Amino acid sequence: MADIISKLKEANLLGRGGAAFPTGLKWESVAKASGEKKYVICNASEGEPNVFKDDYILEHYAAEVVEGIVLAMETIGAAEAYIYLNPHYFDKYEIKLKEIIDDKPIHLFKKPPYYIGGEETVACNLIEGKKMEPRQKPPFISEVGLFGCPTLMNNVETFYYVNKINKGEYKTTRFYSVNGEVNNPGVYELSAEATIADVLNQTNNFPNFNFFIQVGGGASGEILLADEINQPVKGAGSITVYNQETADPYKIMANWADFFLNGNCDKCVPCREGIYRLREIILKRELKKEELESLFDVLEKASFCALGRGAAAPFRGLITKVLKAY
Repeated sequence: MADIISKLKEANLLGRGGAAFPTGLKWESVAKASGEKKYVICNASEGEPNVFKDDYILEHYAAEVVEGIVLAMETIGAAEAYIYLNPHYFDKYEIKLKEIIDDKPIHLFKKPPYYIGGEETVACNLIEGKKMEPRQKPPFISEVGLFGCPTLMNNVETFYYVNKINKGEYKTTRFYSVNGEVNNPGVYELSAEATIADVLNQTNNFPNFNFFIQVGGGASGEILLADEINQPVKGAGSITVYNQETADPYKIMANWADFFLNGNCDKCVPCREGIYRLREIILKRELKKEELESLFDVLEKASFCALGRGAAAPFRGLITKVLKAY
């Protein structure tokens, strides 16, 4: 146990699902947690627009991912594990994964087609057959997770790199999804310390026009202008390039609003009603600073989970930086 956890800490592997929590610390906390049973969940729920690196990894490196899951089970003392797949990935990789898993106690679970389903406590609820709603935290799933037991959850890319680290093959890289108004869209494995500009240059995707980008995710990701891209890629590792002269910011925001509306759980009023009202404002194309900032404030401060709390940022970024509405 101590050997692989030490390796993860030495490699400074951060979770690649978006939160970037140190993997070694997470594994250590679950390994030390007390419980009659423990579980491992591989989160393959990737479903945000313009994020598709886990799809690429499952297509090319599924066996390595499963090896990382098995290593996690052995390390924390888990008797069972789940690979928690979004519907598209489940249909695409079910047969392949079952062949790789063979008789190992690793189960495949097909999550509903809703973005909120990727949240860790929601995943536990759904696997248990409960409602698609997030739980109050704390307690965190490392202490009280699946079936009330200590649970380790990492995403597909994290388990892939755990396997690489264990074999001494880790080169401090990560996967990036590059798309939008680019010549060479796709998934690229480059330095984990690369800036956004580095990724665009090294993949021959640096625009020759006035542009802005969304980084980290295709709905919740941060909006950056061309002079702000000399910083590391955040979140889930996606970069979407938009042509500032031809992109319709209102259409982009309407798509975000539809995504968040369709993907949330409807549990809390601030998120449910706030995003609905935001969508109305976007469709009417009537942007009033006082009204919007009040709405953003409610989303950020009163939403129950991270979906609602993070929904305001891309809208505010696009409105202030690209539309320059206020």
